Amino acid sequence: MLPMKIKTVIFDLDGTIADTLPLCIAAFKKSVEPLLKAELSEQEIMATFGPSEEGTIRKLIPAYEEAGVKAYLQQYEKLHYTCPAAFDGIADLLDYLKTKNIQLAMVTGKGIHSTRLSLKQFGLEQYFEVMETGSPEGPNKVNGIRSVLSLLNADLNESIYVGDAPSDIKYCKEIGIPIAAAAWATTTNASELEALNPDWLFYSVEAFKNWIAEFI
Repeated sequence: MLPMKIKTVIFDLDGTIADTLPLCIAAFKKSVEPLLKAELSEQEIMATFGPSEEGTIRKLIPAYEEAGVKAYLQQYEKLHYTCPAAFDGIADLLDYLKTKNIQLAMVTGKGIHSTRLSLKQFGLEQYFEVMETGSPEGPNKVNGIRSVLSLLNADLNESIYVGDAPSDIKYCKEIGIPIAAAAWATTTNASELEALNPDWLFYSVEAFKNWIAEFI
């Protein structure tokens, strides 16, 4: 069902704001492999995703969790030059939504430290009124989205979530918040998103901006 009016937009980060997944994987390999003394494939790393980075490292090298987290954040910051900017159009989109007095928030599975590093790198820190980040214990987006809605006193029927992962669609359906699935990252499998019947599916930031302009 189409919203009559959108007043709150909640964004994911990885794959939605910027193409940060390759950066995350590179930082995991650089930080974990020396401690593990073994190579890890991208598939092995991605299989642990769901918790924040702290939780991923806990799964991969439980005996070196503290050292692993420290090394990961160092590598994440050091390698961020490989992902220097947000997707084309994201800054303009956020600026446009702000000028229309839309409440903007972020709910991401990333840890708080890497989230802040990326938003600072992209120059986007000022846009998000409320931010909920991931938990090392496991996926926490359902609670994060509910918390944001409560903190902003937002009406579920006047809010949307924007995310790129199949799990984002499942979480949003559980909560009852409409989801605009973002398929503009090179790392996103659009057919997987489409199979889960998101409320909307967009292949470019520009298409999403043109669409949302009709509901604000």
